[in-house]
Amino acid sequence: MCRVTMLVGLMLNSGDVVDLDLGSPAGSEAGFRHPGIVVTAQRILDADPSVVHVVPLTSTIRGFSSEVEIGADEVNGLGRVSAAQCQHIRAVAATRIERTRGNVGPSVLAQVRELLGLILDVAG
Repeated sequence: MCRVTMLVGLMLNSGDVVDLDLGSPAGSEAGFRHPGIVVTAQRILDADPSVVHVVPLTSTIRGFSSEVEIGADEVNGLGRVSAAQCQHIRAVAATRIERTRGNVGPSVLAQVRELLGLILDVAG
């Protein structure tokens, strides 16, 4: 059984939309309870990580170039259009994940990862 599975009672996949507790924010950080997208590579998730990388989601659409807009549907589990706040990528303990809502799918995940590559200045 995977460590992530044991800690949170579920198996995580890249692109999963999860509910998580980000704790108290400082400054303009995302905080408190938010949905987010798991962006950690699947091969890492399969290796029992105790920490995963997430991009918080917000239903406040600001049109920032550092955000990816995601439509709501039954597959991703979002109740309204949301924006993936790539500028707020976080490494979080797997225990901060409360549940999985759905998955954004490979196309949206690729858009988020491409934007993360630009933000982090990593060749993709």
